[in-house]
Amino acid sequence: MNKEIILPKLTLKELINNAVDSFSEYPSVSFVEGKPLTYSKLGSEIERIADLLATMGLQKGDKVALYSHNMPNWVIAFFAVVSKGMIIVPVLPDFSAEEIKNVLDHSESKVLFVSERLLPRIAEDANLLNVIRLDDLTVIRGPIPVTTEKSADVDVHEDDVAAIIYTSGTTGRSKGVMLTHKNITFVAAGSFHVTSINHEDVFLSFLPLSHTYENSIGMLYPVMYGASIYYLEKPPTAAALLPALAKIRPTMMLSVPLIMEKIFKVQVQGKFTKNHFSRMIYKTPLFRKIIHRIAGKKLYQTFGGRLKFFGIGGAKLDARVERFLKEARMPYAIGYGLTETAPLLAGAAPNQTKLQSTGYAIRGVELKIHEPDKRGVGEIWAKGPNVMVGYYKNPEATAEVLTQDGWFRTGDFGKFDSSKRLFIKGRQKNVIIGAGGENIYPEDIESIINNSHYVLESLVVEEDGYLVAKILLDIEHIEKQYVHLKTIIEEKKDQYHEWLEHLKKDINNTLNKNSQVRKVEVMDKPFEKTASQKIKRFLYSKSPGKKK
Repeated sequence: MNKEIILPKLTLKELINNAVDSFSEYPSVSFVEGKPLTYSKLGSEIERIADLLATMGLQKGDKVALYSHNMPNWVIAFFAVVSKGMIIVPVLPDFSAEEIKNVLDHSESKVLFVSERLLPRIAEDANLLNVIRLDDLTVIRGPIPVTTEKSADVDVHEDDVAAIIYTSGTTGRSKGVMLTHKNITFVAAGSFHVTSINHEDVFLSFLPLSHTYENSIGMLYPVMYGASIYYLEKPPTAAALLPALAKIRPTMMLSVPLIMEKIFKVQVQGKFTKNHFSRMIYKTPLFRKIIHRIAGKKLYQTFGGRLKFFGIGGAKLDARVERFLKEARMPYAIGYGLTETAPLLAGAAPNQTKLQSTGYAIRGVELKIHEPDKRGVGEIWAKGPNVMVGYYKNPEATAEVLTQDGWFRTGDFGKFDSSKRLFIKGRQKNVIIGAGGENIYPEDIESIINNSHYVLESLVVEEDGYLVAKILLDIEHIEKQYVHLKTIIEEKKDQYHEWLEHLKKDINNTLNKNSQVRKVEVMDKPFEKTASQKIKRFLYSKSPGKKK
């Protein structure tokens, strides 16, 4: 039976020190094709880099930025900073040169860890004391310390700021979320009550470590319990992921809905809806469940055959995909949270999942629905040890989301069922007000549109008072199964527009009266996305009007 670890203080310093002492000879972090560092070696490397930073003159409270794709040295740099009371500023690897400059300037970071791949995005005139290449942890800009003396021990408190995390790096929009040691460590410690682990567990990590989801649950939690973590050296394409799964055979993984939705469309829906007969069979609940169970067994083996926790978070999971996971008996788990809450607010372990619910509030966190409507839907408010202290140098934005009595306004609409399970309806800022004053949740419409064989992904927006569905066609699927349709799309414009009208009609037949789409617009390139693979809606929305 797995035993819970109780830290004397909820600080990242206590977390890493306890892990190094308790699991010294066990494997800690590694590339998939590399040799794992033991926890003892991890601890000595953390100390070495912490001493290097101290030799550069850095002290408690100084900011250090970390801009890189995942690698074992990311973990070393992170703990070297926070264990000495300095503040880590993790930067998402998809940030542009301009965005990273804005983050460095706004955060007043003194030193930057950066991977070789992302180094070209760092301006030569960046206001930094030193730049350290993360790949080999060597100083490549600024004074190179001749000697590295042992740094003094630093007293780190639970309420000290440990990290400033930027959800956007664009000028005028920079909001750095300030998370304390207690905020972050509370979530890592509390994850045990969702799914317990021990030093024998193996994590395969491919989501960005600079995102709180992967950072708290995919890094800090396994380190706390002495588990091992493996990182991909390449982007998580199928060509890189499949061999890694076969080699590592993980027991624990975190993912975002988009990855599982792609697997479902290609491996399940695509194979069993090729012709009229297979579609009829698939529509029959009994046969569908049998098909899903068979497909699930194959998928489980593809994931290495010993997976016990497949966490899905970052965005809403499509209802059909979740039904497949449940009927396939995949050990999927659902979580909900925000960067501002480090991030976990609610979760459901594999044995607790209920279709379209994000589970129960995690232990120690209060959730309530503020001003619910007659259906029980309202904004989700949260209170707990994981709620941020505020936005860095932005008291106005902080006051907008934190009430005087400590409640955090999430900006998400949701409701509870009779068992206090939470159901997310959509983002408050995305809600479209219908002609009759009703709330229209575009995420619900998009979920239905994405079930079309022809659609890869979609975005529903309001334009000139009407609902418009922007869709990205699944050209690969069309090429394989509908050669004539590909010809129509490319050569016969009249027939193409007629086909689009049919597609719009099919979509509207599945939607209620208030959610009818007036126009379908085909995108010529994929939607731009966030680190958690959510579409950046603000890039595609016009000024809001009122749906007619």
